[in-house]
Amino acid sequence: MAERSFLVRALWFVFIGWWATPVVVNIAWFLNATIILLPIGIKLINLVPTVLSLKEPRSLTAPESARGQRSLVVRGVYFVLVGWWLSWFWANVAAFFAVTVIGLPVAYWMFNRLPYVTSLYRFDG
Repeated sequence: MAERSFLVRALWFVFIGWWATPVVVNIAWFLNATIILLPIGIKLINLVPTVLSLKEPRSLTAPESARGQRSLVVRGVYFVLVGWWLSWFWANVAAFFAVTVIGLPVAYWMFNRLPYVTSLYRFDG
């Protein structure tokens, strides 16, 4: 898919991204907390930068993405003990920064690291 222009992404943020991002973050957190709907919550978390600014979604299916990952057991234990609540806090702080506009660069950085904060998932991108 072609990269969207800066103007389109800026307009998206001004009219939709700033208010839709906290909604998506909190829906994702709720789904994660149910455990049964965790896969859908994780997919939403990975779409947060797209909701914020129409950034192209990152690919989670690339074989390279498995390189350097912690084991699924370690990531699962981390998620149960820390990731579920820390990611909620992290994402809501990032959403606050995004709404302030001046904090947008920090918010963008934080949202890009949300998969790692949630489940120690590392990605290249």
